[in-house]
Amino acid sequence: MKIHNKTAIITGGASGIGLEAVKLFLSEGANVLIADINEAGNAIAKELGKNCRFLKTDVADKSSAYFCINEAANRFGGPDILINNAGITADSTLMKMKTEDFDKVIDINLKGVFNMSKYAALKMAEKNYGRIINTSSIVGKYGNFGQVNYAASKSGVIGLTRSMARELGRKGITVNAVAPGFIETGMIDKVPQKILDEIRTRTPLGRLGKPEDIAKAYLFLASDDANFINGAVLSVDGGLVW
Repeated sequence: MKIHNKTAIITGGASGIGLEAVKLFLSEGANVLIADINEAGNAIAKELGKNCRFLKTDVADKSSAYFCINEAANRFGGPDILINNAGITADSTLMKMKTEDFDKVIDINLKGVFNMSKYAALKMAEKNYGRIINTSSIVGKYGNFGQVNYAASKSGVIGLTRSMARELGRKGITVNAVAPGFIETGMIDKVPQKILDEIRTRTPLGRLGKPEDIAKAYLFLASDDANFINGAVLSVDGGLVW
């Protein structure tokens, strides 16, 4: 029960890594608000029990983000923990990429982290306690062919994390990032099998990551076990040689 009675908001919590994190956090005693644009989260929350709620949230929209944070405060008295997990891809090479696809990825993956973190920090500062965990990527650290928008957004998350950690630490709020490698979720469905096989070969552990690998990293950084960790970027990539 590492986060017993804590209130956690998990963006993108209706599927993939986010959903795995929702289930794990509930099992560890937290109250969880699923913040997702996908309304399937409503049925999921009802199935997971009274300590789980769903709120349709567009993290790229500041009004929606503000409403989400205030709903968490009204329903559960939080938030204590914010997991900025929501993210999308819209892959293309630089010369073929549409401006709207670049903007859309930046708006959700980077601006969404800013929106949610800003309003959550205001609430957290009132009680001098908070945990903000942002999702970057191995691609944000090293880049990747055909993902200039995604790489830019995830690199931006690292800079945002380190800057917020400097600003918010004195207010009792730690800010850290998790940088997943290639994880078995719907996001890699379009990756050719040949490429996935190559990634496995270049990963010392010999496999792709699983959603629970990332969820457990979120839990660690959200718990008191990580009290003195601030501004860190935790790579969870199986040691992939990029």
